[in-house]
Amino acid sequence: MQDSTPLSGRIALVTGGGRGIGRAISLGLAEDGADVAVNYHRDEAAAKETAEAVRRLGRRAIAVRASVDQPDENEAMVEQVTRELGPIGILVNNGGIASRGHSVVKTDPAELERVVRIHALGPHNLCQLVVPGMRGLERGDIVMISSVATLHHAAGGAPYNMGKAALESLALTLSKEVKKHGIRVNIVAPGLVETEMGRRLAKATAGVDDLRALDAAMPFGRVCQPEDVAGAVRFLVSPAAGYVTGEKLNVHGGGQS
Repeated sequence: MQDSTPLSGRIALVTGGGRGIGRAISLGLAEDGADVAVNYHRDEAAAKETAEAVRRLGRRAIAVRASVDQPDENEAMVEQVTRELGPIGILVNNGGIASRGHSVVKTDPAELERVVRIHALGPHNLCQLVVPGMRGLERGDIVMISSVATLHHAAGGAPYNMGKAALESLALTLSKEVKKHGIRVNIVAPGLVETEMGRRLAKATAGVDDLRALDAAMPFGRVCQPEDVAGAVRFLVSPAAGYVTGEKLNVHGGGQS
């Protein structure tokens, strides 16, 4: 029987795909029929567990290590994914780190450089590596996981705000360059999400140890979940969004900051 899932036959690479939002995206794409390469930097165990969960859904999966800010590691990763799974038709640039919350004056230049490298320069390099292969496919999709930080540019967050703003600029520019090749490029921008990073952020900024304490003040009575973000990605790479490119979808409950 022919597989009728919307992403059947497509290969996805999800950076930071082993935990949190990345894990939800990896599993969501697999549920829709894609084979998935789960990228990780440090947490090999989580990436391998996520890859195994993808395989339990009946899809092929590998866990592949690369620090996205290292071009040689990115090149080796793309070569491995292409060799073991096939040409990458979906790239989700999700991997990222938080900045330390210092003012511009007190920010360590090394921190600024590292955060911007990971959020913007790394995705730029990965796009350079995967776009040539996507041109030969019936369809290609690149989704940048940004943040509502670019709506507010809050004090104390310059490295993160700058990295995500540059990521969005990359997406909007690239979308114009590649649509003639059948490649869509879009942005998904969550607010606070219940992940390890989200819990650390809530504790640092609001002194909250349990995110359940924030549910009542959140849109729809709950903190955003990784699956909410994954749902936006699943839509954007699906046939239902075949005429959508160069767009930003905020996943913040209609106004969560």
